[in-house]
Amino acid sequence: MKLIIDTDPGIDDAMAIAYAAAAPEIELVGLTTVFGNTYVHQSSRNARYLLDKLGLSIPVAQGASFPRGSESHTPSEYVHGPEGFGDLTDIPEIGYNHALPAAEFLAEMARVHKGELVVCAIGPLTNIADAIRLDPEFSSNLKRLVIMGGAVFCPGNITEHAEANIYHDAAAANEVFATPPETVLVGLDVTLKTLYEAADFEALASRSPHMGAFLHDISRFYLKFYKEIGGLEGCGLHDSTAVIACTHDPMFDMASIGLQVIAHGPELGATRPDPSRPSISVCRNVDGAEVVRLFTDRVASLP
Repeated sequence: MKLIIDTDPGIDDAMAIAYAAAAPEIELVGLTTVFGNTYVHQSSRNARYLLDKLGLSIPVAQGASFPRGSESHTPSEYVHGPEGFGDLTDIPEIGYNHALPAAEFLAEMARVHKGELVVCAIGPLTNIADAIRLDPEFSSNLKRLVIMGGAVFCPGNITEHAEANIYHDAAAANEVFATPPETVLVGLDVTLKTLYEAADFEALASRSPHMGAFLHDISRFYLKFYKEIGGLEGCGLHDSTAVIACTHDPMFDMASIGLQVIAHGPELGATRPDPSRPSISVCRNVDGAEVVRLFTDRVASLP
């Protein structure tokens, strides 16, 4: 399966990209970057750094700096650290971004790999909305769009109503759900059932002394946030669960639902069922222990 990950790395993004690199079912053909956990230039730098660590030579196309209609964004420094990788702050600039911006790159790759390309969006949906606007055939050219975002049947994580990726550009998300390609939404409804604890990171580091140890090291900051804010002994495999859904959708219980995103007011970013909208597949349950096992086994195969 040919895959592009639209990403804002981000500790959980790093985990998802490592999983994609290790999964034999996935041919990772590029990364596109967006604001979110970090400023977009940090997202791109972190993406190139990760690919270098993974020994992958694939394009990184930089995308949106800000949400629709805004000229500012404040990253989630308290969740992912000042540079996106926890306490790691000395992250080198390795290589260069692709010449095309993310939306153009996505549209071109969807044309080149028509009917074959899956895009997994694990940040705000600005680049995806931009690609839909740019190329009317983008959605039909894709095989599938898989989104980490939303909280349809459960409370949000950035507010009571909203999940962070959707909240950070509610207008773009609403636009994507209005005219979606074949879409799977992997939200907090399932990702909070995939708790990855400190002991899991330690086991991963022992089995994968290069990449596993890197993820273990940057996870400390992330785990501390989950413990202090949510009282949890681990972190959800949010982005990795979305990448797993790209190839293992039978692991998920899904409902076919149209969705509207609340774009204004106190419920900004809420994902609400709307029968007038085109239906997408919304994940509502998963075997969290199986996701954890699969993630560990695949990433542990990396050096």
